[in-house]
Amino acid sequence: MIEKTARKPRYNGRIAQTAIYVGKFFRMFVYQSDWKVLPIGAVIAAIVTFVTGTYMFVTQEGTTTGTFALTCACVWNGFFNSIQVVCREREIVKREHRAGLHVSAYIAAHMLYQLFLCFMQTLVTIGILRVANIQIPAKGVITPWGIVDVGITILLVTYAADMMALMVSCVVRTTTAAMTAMPFLLIFQLVFSGGFFDLAGPAEKVKYATISHWGMDALSAIGRFNEQPMVTLWNTLVTFKNVEVYGERPLLKILLETEQRGSRDEFLRWSGSYTMKAAYEATIPNVASYWLALLFLLLLFAVVAVIALKFIDRDKR
Repeated sequence: MIEKTARKPRYNGRIAQTAIYVGKFFRMFVYQSDWKVLPIGAVIAAIVTFVTGTYMFVTQEGTTTGTFALTCACVWNGFFNSIQVVCREREIVKREHRAGLHVSAYIAAHMLYQLFLCFMQTLVTIGILRVANIQIPAKGVITPWGIVDVGITILLVTYAADMMALMVSCVVRTTTAAMTAMPFLLIFQLVFSGGFFDLAGPAEKVKYATISHWGMDALSAIGRFNEQPMVTLWNTLVTFKNVEVYGERPLLKILLETEQRGSRDEFLRWSGSYTMKAAYEATIPNVASYWLALLFLLLLFAVVAVIALKFIDRDKR
């Protein structure tokens, strides 16, 4: 009697599995309307430019408002890209994992595909900024071109947010839980960005864990925040120009004399010199450190996603 030795089934290696899943995701992009994230991203970018106007990268106030809004738009786009991609096919992933799927290959395929989506969204966003006549600095900090530096920053912010959402999608078990978590993640990014709210004590440390903080700092440095005028002081003086002191209007007189001498722009630059920030200096170490921080965060989220999905077989649902 001849005994037949049972052969263990052979599965594709990680690289082959990654390629298979990348192909699957691109088919979903075409046939399951995943391309809709691009027009949605375009609408969000258009709203941002409409709200911020054309003062971004022109005045310090406009740059603060504009970079905050643009960063939030990038974070939203990234969240929307992948917040449901894993949990909506969790049962399929579980079966394929038991059949030999490498979780690292599955996540790597998602990373490649999501990078493509984020790159396309970056091109769309840059295009809308150009159409809206946003004055992006001609000269970059890291590269010779400002538009390339801004584009790289937008890509990194969007991709980091995408990887955070992918991580959440691997941790939670239902699309409902994922969509419930997304608003809280977005609020966390807004509040702890350090852009509009003064953070002190432990909150000051929390901002370093947010994508929005590093994105704002990078865009502000590339946009030459410290070289821009500050208009708040001038506008405040204009508001009180008709206040009378002993029957006279001293502020009105000073403002008129300043304008007649053509010194208004000099005054705005002088006031801006008192609101400069070391973090916004347009230097290579500054911008490079912000980009590295975003890279670190997105890789950290990807690693946590792999670890979380490793335990999918314990899901008893």
